[in-house]
Amino acid sequence: MNDRAGSDAEGPRDEGRFAVAREAGGTLHETPGIHRLLVESVRDYAIFVLDRTGHILTWNPGAQRLKGYTADEVIGRHFSIFYPRDAVERGHPVHELEIAEAEGRYEEEGWRIRKDGTRFWANVIITALRDDDGELIGYAKITRDLTDRRAAHVTAIADARKVAEAEAASRSKSEFLAAMSHELRTPLSSIGAYIDILAYGIQGPLNEAQRDAVERIRRGQQHLLALINDLLNFGMVDAGRISYHIAPVHLCEVIESVMPLIEPLAHGRRIAVDWQARDADVVALADRTRLEQVLLNLVSNAIKYNEPGGSVAVRHVLRDGRAIMEVSDTGAGIPAEDTEAIFEPFTQLGRSLTSPHEGTGLGLAISRDLARGMNGDLTVRSAVGEGSTFTLTLPAGE
Repeated sequence: MNDRAGSDAEGPRDEGRFAVAREAGGTLHETPGIHRLLVESVRDYAIFVLDRTGHILTWNPGAQRLKGYTADEVIGRHFSIFYPRDAVERGHPVHELEIAEAEGRYEEEGWRIRKDGTRFWANVIITALRDDDGELIGYAKITRDLTDRRAAHVTAIADARKVAEAEAASRSKSEFLAAMSHELRTPLSSIGAYIDILAYGIQGPLNEAQRDAVERIRRGQQHLLALINDLLNFGMVDAGRISYHIAPVHLCEVIESVMPLIEPLAHGRRIAVDWQARDADVVALADRTRLEQVLLNLVSNAIKYNEPGGSVAVRHVLRDGRAIMEVSDTGAGIPAEDTEAIFEPFTQLGRSLTSPHEGTGLGLAISRDLARGMNGDLTVRSAVGEGSTFTLTLPAGE
């Protein structure tokens, strides 16, 4: 008896034909009727039978489509032709049959080879076939191409890894900004305290030149402290560490709190600020401290980016169930293509080494984030040469 079952089959084997093979202890009979029709109709699975030594006995159309061999080319050959060379050298195909014989079934996913040499990722199931006496007579093998699914899975994992890495990098950046801002702000606060000691004459009176020098130092310290506060605030917002205490807030009271802080800057740049008359009926649901921070930034920007002799108007109104605060200026305006870019972190239009504009470019990014954190929004309308209007929209309160 030959170890290679089916070698005595006569005549050519057509695609899908089921050979008859005899082995000790039993016979593999041609599958009749409906079973044969089922196997030959399957196009997405390679379904074929091996003898006890792993040589191919049958070949369905799905196997030809998946692996590229016709029945005449493959029947009688060992099924290891479908495996990469290194797997064959390790005895992997034979090991699969040993497991299937011992456990009744073997299943795995791995690389397989088509006739043209290309690789595909396959799900493979090998089932031991036994006769009525329990004698092994061969194996049924089913193979499915999972290359596309694996590629999608690998891509999804890579995308998830990129997102996780980006989030980790963002957290690290925010934590670094927050830590450095704290470290820098402490000595600057100390410098401010000593400036006050000198300015108040506690350690002796100052002459005019000394007072002028102290005031220059004060302006530099305050400017640097403002920059560091922007970095600190951005780090907190970006890291999601800002907490909000939402309550009804009269917008006129917020304006009155900000006015004294703005007037020296406006006076120094010769900008007229028109504050709307008090309207106690306009109430927003907001965090008052954060709202003051946003308004202070908007009015400061309107003054800073305006020309000497220009003007700024601050208005508040109820509109369609929303509390609205608008800050308009007579500055140079913003090109239409840049009206969203100005809300991106570290963005300043026209910024250069010789530009008169100072700052980190974080103010508007922080302000919009704070507005949205209070369930509102910050938008802008502008035209080049006609100035800009920034609109802060918040839920209205009682």
